[in-house]
Amino acid sequence: MSTQESLISHLLELRTRLLRIFAAIILVFLCLAPWARDLYTFLAHPLLSHLPKGGSMIATEVTTPFLVPMKIAIMAAFLFTLPHTLYQIWAFIAPGLYSHEKRLIAPLIVGSTVLFFCGMAFAYFLVFPVVFGFISKVTPEGVSMMTDIGKYLDFVLTLFLAFGITFEVPIIVIILVRMGLIEVKKLKEWRPYMIVTAFVLGALFTPPDVVSQTMLAVPLWLLYELGIFLAGFVPREAKENHD
Repeated sequence: MSTQESLISHLLELRTRLLRIFAAIILVFLCLAPWARDLYTFLAHPLLSHLPKGGSMIATEVTTPFLVPMKIAIMAAFLFTLPHTLYQIWAFIAPGLYSHEKRLIAPLIVGSTVLFFCGMAFAYFLVFPVVFGFISKVTPEGVSMMTDIGKYLDFVLTLFLAFGITFEVPIIVIILVRMGLIEVKKLKEWRPYMIVTAFVLGALFTPPDVVSQTMLAVPLWLLYELGIFLAGFVPREAKENHD
């Protein structure tokens, strides 16, 4: 097979994989769309439970009451189909990998997916109640706590992303060590800087209270330590196998 034919073959394979990914997301979205309002209620529960008596969320734009639940349904469809999406990506790149790379990447994909979901769950069940409880307590008298539903969605998505990425730290550390880009000894030397960085990131991505900042910084630090521990069991074979 010529180089051009090979390239066309890969492009056709890529197109097929992408179509399968988008088809799965659209199919699940269509199934979830009738329950979009219920999904919104579930997502908004941490804030609604801390609103004062008679308080409510508001929509400041005409189309927001429709678009926000639909966006949440799309987000849920993407998350539900994430294993399928990762499998399609894996199936596309697997033929070009060495056997030792296949053995490494498969568990890393599974592990990173689980950790990302754990990060989102940590944010929803533990961080959101603390954050919204703090906000409700510091709201001045005479001020009605009524958050726009679009702004609320942006806020929770930011925290979901922040905590999801935070929980990926062990995977990132393992990959860096496995590829020979850094040594475990150096990671241990960077520990004090990592702790400071964790609290800086906590201050950037959470409201300005010590509790919520700590709830991001401490897991980030502990996950960094977990990554160092697990990386100690990872052999550095990448360079040897390619030589």
